[in-house]
Amino acid sequence: MEEEQRMKKSSLDRKAFGEGMRDGVPIGLGYFAVAFSLGIAARNAGLTPFQSFLASLLCNASAGEYAGFTSIAAHAAYLEIAIVTLIANARYLLMSCAMSQRMRPGISLGHRLFMAFDITDELFGIAIARPGYLNPYYTYGAVLVAAPCWAFGTALGTLAGNLLPLRLVSAFGVALYGMFLAIIIPPGRKNPVIACLVGICFLASYIFSVWPVTSGWSEGTRTIVLTLVIASGAALLFPRDTEEEA
Repeated sequence: MEEEQRMKKSSLDRKAFGEGMRDGVPIGLGYFAVAFSLGIAARNAGLTPFQSFLASLLCNASAGEYAGFTSIAAHAAYLEIAIVTLIANARYLLMSCAMSQRMRPGISLGHRLFMAFDITDELFGIAIARPGYLNPYYTYGAVLVAAPCWAFGTALGTLAGNLLPLRLVSAFGVALYGMFLAIIIPPGRKNPVIACLVGICFLASYIFSVWPVTSGWSEGTRTIVLTLVIASGAALLFPRDTEEEA
């Protein structure tokens, strides 16, 4: 009986891994295109293609890496670079908290650490949109495709420098926005509350970007504040019935 359960679990894990790789393909393609511009910033900071590749492989975060590269270019101190990168990437702490609530009870610390290593906006979006408990192997499959694309894109961007037209690089990045729409539209069509909250998020994000009080904040800081305020308000006004979901 136990052997049958192990075989069934192994089959589900393999299926989740394959689905993760499949869903990671459009993310990887978008990452590869966007990372070109990040590679140019790395080159301007004096990094070699290998150094930029390693930086993107260990820190898969566009805003955080860009802040780090610009700080390096400005000859900032190590502590200043660490603080700037931490602030720019702080929104991933919120995503980690959200994912921890969707994990199966008793999941090992190793799985938690590996899943936490590469939480990005896009990878978080496709993982959190899946019903039921989060399967670590789904995340591993998506990361296996997306992370190398991000790292190689950065390295090639560093190598190419400014040879590619900026308009072409920007056009490649549209793929990521299309992927975001594919994530938020299906649940928004099923639940009008989610659709309304998505609209509020878009409007509030735009207001914060042009409002003099908040326009000077970093993108990561604005994201954290908006996430806390909107998510807290939604949780109070529209609480989820966890017993029914279970």
